[in-house]
Amino acid sequence: MRLYLSSYRLGDHVDKLLDLLPVKPNVSLVANALDVFSDNDRQRHMAEIYDPEQELKSLGFSVSELDLRTYFNRSDDLENQLARSDLIWVLGGNSFVLRRAMALSGFDSLATRLLRSDTIAYGGFSAGAVVAAPTMDGIHLMDDPNEIPQNYPAKPLWEGLGWTDFSIIPHFKSNHPEAENAEATKTDVAKRGMPFRTLKDGKVLLNKGNGFELLSKT
Repeated sequence: MRLYLSSYRLGDHVDKLLDLLPVKPNVSLVANALDVFSDNDRQRHMAEIYDPEQELKSLGFSVSELDLRTYFNRSDDLENQLARSDLIWVLGGNSFVLRRAMALSGFDSLATRLLRSDTIAYGGFSAGAVVAAPTMDGIHLMDDPNEIPQNYPAKPLWEGLGWTDFSIIPHFKSNHPEAENAEATKTDVAKRGMPFRTLKDGKVLLNKGNGFELLSKT
């Protein structure tokens, strides 16, 4: 599996992301972790604070948004879309909302198969990284599992994608509003004996197919 899991946005190691991809890759941008917000609020955030599509385009990527809500109960159509992508890039937000969207659309099983066959690469930050773990246990101290966007089931999904054998805790010891909750999450999972890795903003967990490497400038 080719995986680039960042704590915050693209992190400090964009060159390593580029190494995973062909020249001018096709990128599907998944923003469903933000489905708790209205479309207007999301558009305003992108216009005024952070526009991930423009950031990716600045690297020479061809970018299109992949809204998993469009594919709820339509996994066959989603498979065709994923197969045309070189990279799936997944934004932060609510990890539990994102995980539900991945299950309802069939993204979880489809992406797992495509990653194992080395057809695509996967990257993401914050929630986009967290869901790669075997379980969402402990993440409830950072994200509310009971946030329910329209057309989503009320029951949270606690099983992760299982692409790592450890939990991922982003924003650890970072200048980020979630830093205190990240500390609490680390304490919680450590008490329960769960394997985990913390990520400070800027750091990245990279897997080129032969195991994870922590990328850090410090």
